[in-house]
Amino acid sequence: MAKTPTPKKSTLRAAYANARKADPRPITGKEKPAELLAHAFSAYVGRQERTAFELMQQSVQQDASIFLTLSGAMTPAGLHQSCIIPLVEKGIISAITTTGANLYHDAHRIIGHGIREVNPNAGDLQYRLARIIRIYDLGFWEEALLDTDRLFSAILRQPQFQRKMTTPEFHYLLGKAIHGIEKQLGVKQPSLLSTCYKHGVPIWVGAVQDGSIFLNVVKLKRLLGDEFKFELDINDDVYSMAAMQHYCRHHGSGKLAIWILGGGVPKNYTLQGEPLLDQILNVPTSGFDIDVQFCVDPVDNGALSSCPAGEGHTWGKVSVEAVETGSMYVHCDVTAVFPWLTHALFSEPKNKRKPMRLMDKMDDAVKFLDADVKKRSKSLMKTLDWSVEDAEPSSEEDAKAHDSFVR
Repeated sequence: MAKTPTPKKSTLRAAYANARKADPRPITGKEKPAELLAHAFSAYVGRQERTAFELMQQSVQQDASIFLTLSGAMTPAGLHQSCIIPLVEKGIISAITTTGANLYHDAHRIIGHGIREVNPNAGDLQYRLARIIRIYDLGFWEEALLDTDRLFSAILRQPQFQRKMTTPEFHYLLGKAIHGIEKQLGVKQPSLLSTCYKHGVPIWVGAVQDGSIFLNVVKLKRLLGDEFKFELDINDDVYSMAAMQHYCRHHGSGKLAIWILGGGVPKNYTLQGEPLLDQILNVPTSGFDIDVQFCVDPVDNGALSSCPAGEGHTWGKVSVEAVETGSMYVHCDVTAVFPWLTHALFSEPKNKRKPMRLMDKMDDAVKFLDADVKKRSKSLMKTLDWSVEDAEPSSEEDAKAHDSFVR
C-alpha cells in the first residue's frame, strides 16, 4: 500500500502563521457587540458564536436568500418577539420553516392569554389539578388552549380556506386573518403569522399534522363533513420548497443561506429541497452556500437534528464552500445565544435590507422549476421503472459495471 506523503515542516508552519491570531482585550463596557465578539470570543463555544455571527453578517452582506428554520417551543419562550419578528421586519429573513406548535402558541397572547414563568420542579400532578399547562419553566392556563382552538376553528371555516393548498398558502391566509384580528383588538406586538403575511415571508410547516392548528382541522372535518373543504397538498408543498430555492439560486444575488435554530423536521424539510432538485429531478444545484446551526445535540449519535454541514454536503444539501469556510455548528441552547447575536447584528447599521417578499414570487418560482423539469422529462421517465435485475451486483464483473455507472 502506498504511503501517504507527509507534509513538509515549512508548509505546516506557514499554514499556522496565516491562522487568525487570538486577540483578547480587557472589557471596558464601551465595546460595540461586534467588537466584543471579535476579541473576547476566541475559543470553544465562544469561538463558535463569533464565527456564526460573522457568517450571519456575510449572509446579509452577500444579499443571500436566508431560510430560517425554527424548532422547539420558541414562541412560548418569546424568541419570535425578541429576534425573529425584528429580523423579518428588517428584511433579513427571507423564508421560514417551523412547527405548527410555534404558530399555534403564538396566538395565545393575541387573544389576551399570558405566558408566565413557573417552577419546573413544583410538581406536575399539582399543575394538572390546577389546569396549568407547563413547557419546562413556562406555564399558561388550560383555557388558553381552549380559546385558541375556538379562534382557529372560526378562522378555518372562512370561505378562503375551503380549497386545497400548500402550507405557505395556508399560513399566508392565516396571517392575513390574524392581522385583521390584531388590528381590531389593538394588539401592540403582532404575531409571527401576521408579520410574515405583512412582509411576504413564506412559512412552511413540514409536519403540519403534528400541531394543534391541524387538530382543529380534524375536528372541523369530522363535524362538518363535505361542507369543510380545506385540504393540504403535501406533494405541492415539498415541490414549492425546492422551487423557491431553485428560483433564489437563479435570481437576485444567487446566494442561499440557512440559519438553523434547533433541529427537528424544520431543518431537514428545508435542506431536502436541494437533493430533491439534484438527485430526484436531475436539476443541477450546488446546495446552500452558508450553513449556521444552533443546537444542543451531539453530532455522533446519527440524529438528523445534529448533523453538521459536512454530513449534509454528502447528501448535496450544502456546498463545498459552505463546508470549507461557510458553516458553523454552535453547540448551545438557542435561547441563550441567538438574542445576543441578533443584537450584535442590529448594532451594525449595514445589516438591513428591503424584504425580498418571496411569497409574492411563489407562483413564478414554481413555473421556473416546472420549465426545468419539463426539459428533463424524457430522461426522468427512465427513472420510473425497476426490476430485480437492477439490484446490487453479486459478481465481481457486475460490480465493475456498476462502478462505471455510478456518477
